[in-house]
Formats: sequence, C-alpha cells, structure tokens
Amino acid sequence: MSTSKSNSTSMRSDVYQRITDTIVDQLEAGVRPWHQPWGANGTTTRPLRHNGVPYRGINTVLLWMAATSEGFCSPFWMTYRQAQELGGQVRKGSKSTLVVYAGAIEKTAETETGEEIEQRIPFLKGYCVFNCDQIDNLPDRFHPAPVVPADPKQRIVNADEFFANTRADVRFGGNSAFYMPSGDFIAMPVFDAFESAASYVSVLAHETVHWTKLPSRCDRDLGRKVWGDAGYALEECVAEIGACLICADLGVEDHPREDHAAYIGSWIKILKNDRRAIFTAASHAEKAVQYLHQLQPGSISTDAAAALAA
Repeated sequence: MSTSKSNSTSMRSDVYQRITDTIVDQLEAGVRPWHQPWGANGTTTRPLRHNGVPYRGINTVLLWMAATSEGFCSPFWMTYRQAQELGGQVRKGSKSTLVVYAGAIEKTAETETGEEIEQRIPFLKGYCVFNCDQIDNLPDRFHPAPVVPADPKQRIVNADEFFANTRADVRFGGNSAFYMPSGDFIAMPVFDAFESAASYVSVLAHETVHWTKLPSRCDRDLGRKVWGDAGYALEECVAEIGACLICADLGVEDHPREDHAAYIGSWIKILKNDRRAIFTAASHAEKAVQYLHQLQPGSISTDAAAALAA
C-alpha cells in the first residue's frame, strides 16, 4: 500500500472515530446527541447551509449537537470563506464545527488476467463550518424573526396531513405505541392521551420510521434476531434519529420517548464496537425520512432531492 493511500485511509478512519467518540461521550452523559435545539425564532428546523439547503444525515446530528452545546440559535452554518463572500467576518477565537462529505470516485483497474474493471472507491472528507451566531455583519436573512408559539395542545395540521399522506395503517387506542410488522400497522394512543401535540407527533414519527423498514418500502434489515439485541437497538436508533428529522422538517419540537434511556447502554456498546454504526443509523434514518417525503403530494424524486442537498 502506498503512503498516500495509507494516509487517506487513516484520515478517513480518524473522522469516523472522532465523530463516534463525541457521540459516545454525549450518550454516556445521558444526553440525546440527535436532540434538535430551539432556534431564535421559536421554531425547530434542520441545520441549513448558507444557501438555505438543509444538511442531511450525520451532519444534522453533528450540528444539532454543537448548537445545543454552544447555545447557538441561528439554524445557518457556513465555511469561513462563504462568510467572507457574504460580507461577514467570523469572530476571533470562534471554534469551528466538523461536518463531513461522503462521496466516491470511479477508477479503472486491471485484473491479473489483464481485464479492465471499473472500481467505485468511497471516501469521507471532513471540513469545518461556523454557526451564524459566530459571524458578524451577515445579511438579516441569517437571523430569522421571532414567531408566536402555538397552543401546545392544538393539533398540528401540517403534521396530521404528512402522516395521512403516507397511508400507513394507524390504529388508535390502548396505552402504548408500537409498529407491528406482522400486521403492518402502527398502534397509537389517542391524541388526547399525550401531554402536547408535539409529543404526539414525535411518537407517531418514531413509529412511522419503523413502518418504512419493510422490503416493499426502504428494505431495511439491521440484523435483528431477537428482541433487545444489537440489531434491535440499532433500529431503535434509526427510528429516534428519523423522528427528530421528521419533526424538524415539520417545524415541531421533538420529544424523547419514555423508553429512550433503556437503549443508551446498547447504543454505547454498538458505537464502541463499530465506529461506523452511527453513520449507518443516520443514513438509514435519512433514507426513511426521504421515502416518507416522497409519499407527499407534489414531492420531487429522491435523486433530485439528493442532488439539491449535495
């Protein structure tokens, strides 16, 4: 192996490990790393690039973690150069936040028999961004105006429409929420059983992400053999992250499930054994959420959405 190839592999591994270690630290402190912070305008949203395009997957988790830790309110993030191009200036001493870009390069290789084959070589590149709360002299659009919060018990119409458009079989009643693969239905307590509309949406979002795992939808099999094993815990991680993404897309504050704490130990164990596990979970969560968006009227294709976010 050449030195340059070895360095590239080492750098990629270091990015995986740095991010995994940070998330493990949060979990060991009892913190939900994928918690979405409130913005200055009283709403929740995904982190946004300088051009308003939302971040996706693991980057959403990384930037939410940084915003919560540092108390940032602006949803916008950008590189040092992008800030300068907009007339802004990053404040002296500001600490940047690591985000990543995953891609692949195509390479022609020759086999031992002289046959040429095309190889796809994935890569992971890390780069640094700053929150707009760390940058002076930016245009006003990077600091959204405050809004009046809604009645916490008032139903959230756009969320109700979002879930209805999935055409998932949701059966109301009882005192627990779960997805039943054998019957392909979601069980939910009635709306009035929840303390707020946001908590209702959060729980339904969680179960709807589970609903996407069937082969006819996202075809997600994370290796679950029995209840409570590593595959089960990883699927719960996907559902938790996916629910947070859905809530952010709907402008709703996410609420942790009551059973969240029961999985922390399992998640820590999974992440310590596999530095790519959180990337896998975030990727599957993003795919599940994109699938649900595809079920909405007037949605664009998954490929087009990915191209816009690239």
